Amino acid sequence: MYFDTHAHYDDRRFDGDRHELLGSMGEAGLSLILNSASSLISAKVSLELADRYPFVYASVGVHPHDSKSMSDSTVSELEALLAHPKALAVGEIGLDFHHNFSPPDVQRARFREQMELARRVGKPVIIHEREAINDTLDVIRDFRDLSGVFHCFSGSWETAKIILDMGWYLSFTGVITFRNARRALEVLEKMPADRIMVETDCPYLTPEPYRGKRNSSLYLPHVVEKVAQVRNVTVEEAAALTMENGKRFFGIPSS
Repeated sequence: MYFDTHAHYDDRRFDGDRHELLGSMGEAGLSLILNSASSLISAKVSLELADRYPFVYASVGVHPHDSKSMSDSTVSELEALLAHPKALAVGEIGLDFHHNFSPPDVQRARFREQMELARRVGKPVIIHEREAINDTLDVIRDFRDLSGVFHCFSGSWETAKIILDMGWYLSFTGVITFRNARRALEVLEKMPADRIMVETDCPYLTPEPYRGKRNSSLYLPHVVEKVAQVRNVTVEEAAALTMENGKRFFGIPSS
């Protein structure tokens, strides 16, 4: 059984078959899915999905791309949504200096505001970081009391060690099945087993051999198979390990 700890079923690319797809997850062995928000609207839709499907949970937050859309009241609105019993984390939040769809200074300010929100409500954080690792580390060092995960991690072992030494988690996507995934595979091999999480980030980052198609949680087993190969364990052991790690991180009781 699998836990997709980061998906985006509110994305418009699922508009044609969203509920049919989610309805098929149980038969495919997908026990849990965390739908990660990217905006205020996305957070509301994520919680609607969580209300509809017992195995779906949600995070609440504003992606750095949408930082410029935040107003002075947005954090209060996010805080109200985080009172929902299936809102398990603040995210995805962070910094993205690759696209700079929002100005860097705005991203930094809104990132800190949402980290402070997570501290206030006692929730873990889901971090998005692209070409902004030093600035991101500067922020999270000020919030060492929080628990967090760097989603879609593809950084160096040196960076991973800094994050892991804080007690945080690293999550891996279909990128680890790509030929050029050397750095992520090195990290996956060296890191503590109890800090590994897996995700699809669907509809993005479809693993081999389906790269180029729309991603979904149905392809998560390919990510877990790669984890098993790198860690020299069985697929069943890798699935159980990442399931328990994800439950622990998000505070989902083990049945």
